[in-house]
Amino acid sequence: MHEHQTFAEDVAELALEQYADKTIDRRTLVKALGMLGLAPVFFKSGAAFGQVKELVVVNWGGPAIKAYQNAFGKPFEKKTGIKIVIDGTGPGAGKVRAMVDAKNVTWDVLDAGVGTALLLGSKGYLEAIDYNIVDKSKVRPEFVYKWGISDYLFSFVLTYDGKKLGDRKPTSWKDFWNVKDFPGKRLLRKNPIGQLECALLGDGVPHDKVYPIDLDRALEKIREIKEHTVFWGSGSQSQQFFMQGEVVMGNLWHNRSNLLRRDTKDRIQWTWTDGIVASGVWSVVKNNPGGKDAAMKFIDFAIGDVDGQIALFKVMSSGPANPKATAMVPADMRAYDPSQPENYNKQVKFDAEWWGKNEIEAFERYRDVISS
Repeated sequence: MHEHQTFAEDVAELALEQYADKTIDRRTLVKALGMLGLAPVFFKSGAAFGQVKELVVVNWGGPAIKAYQNAFGKPFEKKTGIKIVIDGTGPGAGKVRAMVDAKNVTWDVLDAGVGTALLLGSKGYLEAIDYNIVDKSKVRPEFVYKWGISDYLFSFVLTYDGKKLGDRKPTSWKDFWNVKDFPGKRLLRKNPIGQLECALLGDGVPHDKVYPIDLDRALEKIREIKEHTVFWGSGSQSQQFFMQGEVVMGNLWHNRSNLLRRDTKDRIQWTWTDGIVASGVWSVVKNNPGGKDAAMKFIDFAIGDVDGQIALFKVMSSGPANPKATAMVPADMRAYDPSQPENYNKQVKFDAEWWGKNEIEAFERYRDVISS
């Protein structure tokens, strides 16, 4: 995987691994991946993507076309008459810009990162979500945007190796930066999203003051811990650092932390306290060939499918976007769900508006700090 793997790409990778290991059965996999459209599709050039009765949904790929058709595509087609085709090549911002600029758009709906969606939207590459069609009351209001709406939740959480740390357990990002009392290598992401926020929390900034991010202060805090830190690019890599015993603490996606907990029989633990909870979003490409209204109908259908969201959570720990689905999570699994109130309320809510305006500068300056 590349150095800046997204959470959605990591979900696809984990799905393949668990299915190959027979940790999950095909039926569960199909339903769960259908929620994110994580299924590859192979199509011939010249396919009639411009037909009104067809929508192309772009995501980061997955195991099979039938997964999405059975879990999501067929029910949506039965309800609306609109056929769903999945393109698993990934909703890259550069691809979207190129399509729109060339007036040769072949995509309809994107499962994108919220910062990317807001950046593309502000530059005129996405349609504004039509909330006359999409019922925004189906998701949490903090993850409703002009050019995107929540499709699942995920978190950056403080993860630690209990065996290496002994009786002392870290409880906050202040402990992460305390190398005297908690010696050992740390683990941060090569991408600044979810890292700058935790740096500020580690420097004593309260939840309600994290945004707007003080970039100078956050980067100085990163610089302070850099000599004690290794950096991960993909979810699997972050997991390997812990499994190989190279680090004692890290900032990980919660799904990887949960797998580590399971695979090490609770030796490796994590906490929701001071986590950063974020959301993937559904977006619609400007002048999409399938029609704006049809794309909006698909999004409304997806955010209302509580059964699909529960299936996705059971496989990949991706938190339901719809609070009605949150309430349906089995009691014995709620400790691992970022959307549960007792977990959600301990975390900082990701500010996509700030990242949409400052992402480029933050990436460049963060890269300079960790590579110098």
